[in-house]
Amino acid sequence: MVLNKMSEIISKTANSETVTPSSMAGIFSLTEAAADRITSMLAAEPDGSFFRVAVLGGGCSGFQYQFSIDTNRDDEDQVFTSHNVDVIIDEMSLELVDHAELDYVQDLMGSYFAVNNPNATASCGCGTSFSV
Repeated sequence: MVLNKMSEIISKTANSETVTPSSMAGIFSLTEAAADRITSMLAAEPDGSFFRVAVLGGGCSGFQYQFSIDTNRDDEDQVFTSHNVDVIIDEMSLELVDHAELDYVQDLMGSYFAVNNPNATASCGCGTSFSV
């Protein structure tokens, strides 16, 4: 079953601009605003730093997003490139954010990363917590 799902995902994503050969296990993309913000954040970090997206248990809806700058990669990490920016996601988190898009929003409430996640069935008002 897992092999069939991976084959289905590979066939759907093989021609996508946001998926690189190292990330054929799923899809994750960035808006141009998110890519610009990540690029500016990484400019102030040591060489070899990258942007990591993870999903942790918790939050008011069951899961919560975590965004961080990291320098350590694990064997299970997947690399996604969108707008020439690499994003690292571990395999477990990818199951919950597959086909999602990361945006960077600036409005009257402040500026923040927001995930447009088609897998989320509900989310809380703060936008950092969701359920599937």
